[in-house]
Amino acid sequence: MEVKKSPKADLENKKTVFMQIGLVVVLSLVLIAFEWTSTDVNIDQSLMEEDIEVEEEIIPITRQEEVKPPPPPPPPAVADILNIVEDDVELDDELEIMDTEMNQDDMVDFSNMVMEEETRDAGEIFMIVEEMPEFPGGQEALQKYLASSVRYPVIAQENGIQGRVYVQFVIDQTGAVTNATILRGVDPSLDREALRVVQAMPKWKPGKQRNRAVRVSYTVPINFVLQ
Repeated sequence: MEVKKSPKADLENKKTVFMQIGLVVVLSLVLIAFEWTSTDVNIDQSLMEEDIEVEEEIIPITRQEEVKPPPPPPPPAVADILNIVEDDVELDDELEIMDTEMNQDDMVDFSNMVMEEETRDAGEIFMIVEEMPEFPGGQEALQKYLASSVRYPVIAQENGIQGRVYVQFVIDQTGAVTNATILRGVDPSLDREALRVVQAMPKWKPGKQRNRAVRVSYTVPINFVLQ
């Protein structure tokens, strides 16, 4: 089968035209390349460094001056003046030296000292002594006495009042209970009952200080509890 070709599709007729266009384009590029120029820019680094150095602010270094204290005043001048006094004055007063040494035959009266000490101890009230006062039979007997002797007031029972009453008193040289007072109370009815029970106590064994009976202050708590 024979291939038919259109005369318009044949490119051989336009070969010369394309060659001329290519030559024109190549020549134009060569001319532009020759005409292209470049410029070099030189920057002086020294000028930049000088400008930077000028712009930096120089801060002066200051130092506070030390204030020296004023010098001390000069010591007063000492005048070397000697007063010569004649030793012709007679003294009328004579120094008397008392003999304070004691002989073996001398007696010392200690009775007054003992009486003064006993008088002082008789009026003084001690808080703590060498031998504290003791209830007959000891602490156990004291608790039993309080439990059996206290009568709960009816008014306090009806009002539901209960609490602990602290009673302070003094055991004298004979063991008797004196000066009973309420140290910390709860209610007047309970306070009165606590005072009554304490004041009705039997005699205690008195406290002793240096083997002598003395007055000693004592505190007893009485607890009122509703059953």
